[in-house]
Amino acid sequence: MMRKLFPAPLMSLALLALWLLLVRSLAPGQWLLGALLAWLMPLLLAPLRPGRPRVRKPLTLARFILTVGWDVVLSNLEVLRGVLRAGRRPPHSAFVTVPLQLRDPAGLAALAMVTTVVPGTVWSELARDGSTLLLHVWDVPDPAAFTAHFKQRYEQPLMEIFES
Repeated sequence: MMRKLFPAPLMSLALLALWLLLVRSLAPGQWLLGALLAWLMPLLLAPLRPGRPRVRKPLTLARFILTVGWDVVLSNLEVLRGVLRAGRRPPHSAFVTVPLQLRDPAGLAALAMVTTVVPGTVWSELARDGSTLLLHVWDVPDPAAFTAHFKQRYEQPLMEIFES
């Protein structure tokens, strides 16, 4: 019963706090209006929220998070090195098409976030049927090697985490 009335209590609290910050007032009317919005918005938008993902291998998830963190650091250094030597050796930017086996929506969302936080890659397009991903890569001398690395490093662990 309580879950139906308040489907996302933390989101409601955050919305109330955000409302009060935006209106820059602690007047009782603003509290009331903010509370009403904080209660109604999650209720009205609940059908749009995706289902909770089921993590099947938490240790793989922990390793994956460490891998992505390490890749962010290394990629930042590689991009910095590439920018500093761009006059001598310009980067080989390219769009790379990556065939995907990953189908889980939570896994695809995680893959999109990983591609966003790792410097040098940009998620450009996902095919309607989810079979291919178009990435723009800042410096990719060998697209086939990049594709194999991307699938092994990111897609494979996400498939283990969300689909196994």
